[in-house]
Amino acid sequence: MPMSVLVAVLVALSLAGFYMGRSRALDAAGGRMANLHSVPGYYGFYAAIWAGLPALLVIVVWSAFGGAVVNALVWSSLPADAVQGLSPSQQSLLMTNILNVAGGNAGAAETSPVVRAAAEYHQHLRGIGRWALAALAFSLAVGGLWYARSRITPSLRARNQVERVVQALLIMCSLVAILTTVGIVMSLLFEAIRFFGRVSPVEFLFGLHWSPQTAIRADQVGSSGAFGAVPLFAGTILISLIAMLVAVPVGLLAAVYMAEYAPPRVRATVKPVLEILAGIPTVVYGFFAALTMAPLIRDAGQAVGLNVASESALAAGVVMGIMIIPFVSSLSDDVINAVPQSLRDGAYGLGATRSETIKQVVLPAALPGIVGAVLLAVSRAIGETMIVVMAAGLAANLTANPLAAVTTVTVQIATLLVGDQEFDSAKTLSAFGLGLVLFTVTLCLNVIALRVVQKYREKYD
Repeated sequence: MPMSVLVAVLVALSLAGFYMGRSRALDAAGGRMANLHSVPGYYGFYAAIWAGLPALLVIVVWSAFGGAVVNALVWSSLPADAVQGLSPSQQSLLMTNILNVAGGNAGAAETSPVVRAAAEYHQHLRGIGRWALAALAFSLAVGGLWYARSRITPSLRARNQVERVVQALLIMCSLVAILTTVGIVMSLLFEAIRFFGRVSPVEFLFGLHWSPQTAIRADQVGSSGAFGAVPLFAGTILISLIAMLVAVPVGLLAAVYMAEYAPPRVRATVKPVLEILAGIPTVVYGFFAALTMAPLIRDAGQAVGLNVASESALAAGVVMGIMIIPFVSSLSDDVINAVPQSLRDGAYGLGATRSETIKQVVLPAALPGIVGAVLLAVSRAIGETMIVVMAAGLAANLTANPLAAVTTVTVQIATLLVGDQEFDSAKTLSAFGLGLVLFTVTLCLNVIALRVVQKYREKYD
């Protein structure tokens, strides 16, 4: 039975259980809701949960582990002479061929009899598994309906039990998010440790030359294998600094205007239009930087006698600053509006003008939130990739010249992991070392931003 049909049947049974449980509760109470512990809807949800949740858990378990079980059974059915002496990579390739033939992604006539037989056995086991899953899920749903119906009485604490199940589901969802984060950190950390086992952390963090090409043969030329990441850090800082020099003044002044000067009709129009910038894909900004901003800066520099690279940090930084203006303006606008009106009224009462009130009362009161907004914008700028790839280039130059071509940490990560890579070389593993540094920096910035906001927020509530 197809999975979509099975899920549809379970949804229908759950809906039927809801109406059955609701009507059963009313009948048990003699039609008087006052005799029930909970409102009738909770009895309906109680029956729906028993009808759908156990079967859904079985489906989730099968989806997670059923494929591995079937693959293990298929592998154990292979002849001993067909798998004897195979390396792990060859075993993986053989299993991939079997799965491709079983899924119809490869021609059976072009494969060996062993693979064809294993593919047929795989299809047979998958069919049995699907029908067994359908039968078990349907049986659990029907059994759950019967059990819930037998338990429904006026004294049943349906609301408590339904809320307990909902709370458990919420805890599971939060655990999924937490465990996913832990998994990301652990996978990044383990691979970075492997990299630092091949390359000294001191060389990586303080080396001045970045050339991750490693030699495959002893006589190969042009593969220095230098992993000094300082040029990447310098390029990242340079482009982020340019971006913040554009985004912070423009975003902050836009927030002050919208919060303090703009009429309600203008604010209702300008704020959504400004926030549209946040919804534009970064690759579009990259096209704009490469095709419009970079030639414009190059022509302007040549007009005054400056040597400007066709791909420069200035072009990427300016466009990145335009992209993150909404991050600064929206957050700053919200923080400025959160300043109590009583502070403004007190300043006006002492004879201060509007500009004096903004400079001496509103902005100091909103400063922690503004600092947090700026730090979050910095994190966004540090993690940007597409704009830098298309406008700043791939050259790992150690320079503070904004008119030169530079590269960033994120660009190098994307470059190192493009295509088929072998995760046993220092070249590929260096992407994880860069990722660990980038993760640590952005995490620290986010923590600092949150701490600043939390520490000073209560002073102005």
